[in-house]
Amino acid sequence: MKRSLVWFLLVGVAAALTHMGVFAWAQPHLWPELANALGFAVAFFVSFAGHRLLSFSDAGTTVAQSFRRFLATALAGFATNELVFIALLRGLGWPGLAALFVALTVAAAQTFVLSRYWAFRR
Repeated sequence: MKRSLVWFLLVGVAAALTHMGVFAWAQPHLWPELANALGFAVAFFVSFAGHRLLSFSDAGTTVAQSFRRFLATALAGFATNELVFIALLRGLGWPGLAALFVALTVAAAQTFVLSRYWAFRR
C-alpha cells in the first residue's frame, strides 16, 4: 500500500497541476466554475493513465472496467471539488486559484479511497 500511496500522490500532483494550469488559462475566458470543469476534464486523462500504470499497476480489473469505475470515482471527486470551490469562491470571496487548490486537496482523499478499494480493486 505504501508504494501505491506514493505513486497516487505523485500522479495526483501531476493531475492537479494540469487541472490548475488549464483553469488558469481558461479562467479569463469562462466563468470560474466552467474553467474548473474544463481543468477537470483534461486532468482526468492524466490521472487515469497515471493511476492505471503506476499507482494501481497490479489492478485486478480490466482497463475498460477500471476506466468506467474511475470515471465514476473522478466525477464524485469533481462534485466534491466543485462544491468546495463554489463555497470558497462565491461564499467566502477567495481568489480562484486558492479556492481551487483547497478544493482539489479535499477531493483527493475521497478519490484515493474510492480508487484503491473500488475502481482499481485488487
